[in-house]
Amino acid sequence: MHHTLKTTLIAGAALFALAACADIEIEGPDAEMSSSQYPGHADTKGDIVTADFASRVKALADDGFEGRGPGTENGEAAADWIADEMKRIGLKPGADGSYFQQVPAVTITLDPTQSSFEISGPKGKLAPQFAEEVAYWTPRFDKDAQQIKNSDLVFVGYGVDAPEEKWNDFKGVDVKGKTIVVLINDPGFIVGDETMFNGRAMTYYGRWTYKFEEAARRGAAAVIIVHETKPAAYGWQVVRNSNTGAKSYLDNDTGNADQVTVQSWITVDVARDLFKRAGLDYEKLKIAANKRGFKAIPMKGLKLNVVTHSNVTHMKTRNVIGVVEGADKPDEYVLYTAHWDHIGIKPDVPGDDKIHNGAVDNATGDAAIFEIAEKFAKAPKPPHRSVMFAFVTLEEQGLLGSEYLAKNPPVPLSKIVAGLNFDGLLASSPSRDMTVVGSGASELEDILASVLKADNRVVAPDPEPEKGSFYRSDHISLAKVGVPMLYAGGGIDLIKGGKEAGQAIRDEYRAKYYHQPTDEYDPNWDLSGPIQNIKALYEVGERIADSDDWPTWYKGNEFEAIRKKSLMAAH
Repeated sequence: MHHTLKTTLIAGAALFALAACADIEIEGPDAEMSSSQYPGHADTKGDIVTADFASRVKALADDGFEGRGPGTENGEAAADWIADEMKRIGLKPGADGSYFQQVPAVTITLDPTQSSFEISGPKGKLAPQFAEEVAYWTPRFDKDAQQIKNSDLVFVGYGVDAPEEKWNDFKGVDVKGKTIVVLINDPGFIVGDETMFNGRAMTYYGRWTYKFEEAARRGAAAVIIVHETKPAAYGWQVVRNSNTGAKSYLDNDTGNADQVTVQSWITVDVARDLFKRAGLDYEKLKIAANKRGFKAIPMKGLKLNVVTHSNVTHMKTRNVIGVVEGADKPDEYVLYTAHWDHIGIKPDVPGDDKIHNGAVDNATGDAAIFEIAEKFAKAPKPPHRSVMFAFVTLEEQGLLGSEYLAKNPPVPLSKIVAGLNFDGLLASSPSRDMTVVGSGASELEDILASVLKADNRVVAPDPEPEKGSFYRSDHISLAKVGVPMLYAGGGIDLIKGGKEAGQAIRDEYRAKYYHQPTDEYDPNWDLSGPIQNIKALYEVGERIADSDDWPTWYKGNEFEAIRKKSLMAAH
């Protein structure tokens, strides 16, 4: 996310163009980083220390990796760097004799100069400005060009069908071939009704991924999501930076023909204009959509016309996997995960700096599990069980690397005892607590609580459940196949400054750095807080690795039945 542009824009743009128009084959673990532009490997200790953590964050956020874009030459060099670091500290290859698990993927890069997005109606055409007012793309790669002609618009509220909530925004309306306009987040959130869905905590129904998936199940031609900062949990710049360049998907034989033809977001100002053109009041309908029994409303006279021309690239990016082998039960594993990728170079963003270095997101997570991995690897005696470290790719494009890992695990899922995920450790002073995202899920939280109690600290629930963070990082891919996962982040109740100071750090990061070129390594960071939390999560993993216990999901959790079925099938 943050870094100044040291390499030339011309070279960066040329590399970006190359990635967009050619099949990319990145070779395996013997591929060398051939240029001195890449950072080296510092001498590190077999303990969790600030200097080692900082050196790894700095290296992975280096301009030489050009924002760690998967499938690009410099981005994949970061995966090579990770494999080299694994080998240096003594991890064994964890993917069938290799450090690399190949992840076949497809990159679809819209050419905005050859594409168009227009909504026609009685009052003329509405053609929002690409990137600044609309972000649109096609997830389909069965052919390079896609088209939607005269697709009727329908406002379907939140686009949710949740039988357990007795909620169906699609009741009585057929959206096949139509364009649905939807709000982000869950019903109830913007009106403060905590009796609906999960109160302040976003459910999967509130995620943009769900909106697209449900639309596809119902045969819609396109989806237009209305962006508002508070319910989305991020500003328009995040939508723009994440959706106006190359988009990646796991490769498949159908070319994603089962997905809607066009996926898109519009700004709230464009939405107000759009509704007005249909003779509707956006603000009134936004509130009405939060009442049970809301019925979809045709946006009479409005039709979507889209032409997309995209460069389709079939490429192989990689998960990087290493293992510390257990002494007694080497076929049972504790898993640590973090994504190594970020969003690369974005030529269209304002300003001179186009590299999104991703120092916090997620060089910090990678550095954290390296600290843990090296401590396990250099311990006086090996752990009872094996410990696996997976640096996954394509997180920023929809958790694709972890999805591939979950669907193609290097060891049976029934042999993965539990997992811990790291994603974005914010610099701060130590805290009295440690936040568990998606708290109330599994017995891993009990282990963490015990570890923290010994340090006079406590487990705290997510202070911002409305952000939907439980569904926005790689642990969810493993959870969906039953593996108990813990996603714990930095505490918010800082010893220096309390909760107000902790929240201020989060707010500043989201406003100034998240998915922006400003997310760069800062040598002045206070890393005492992250180090405190890395040590705690090392101990959680160590306790599981040195025991015969199988911590599981709490009774009634949505993933409990999947885990039971997985374990029963293995015995």
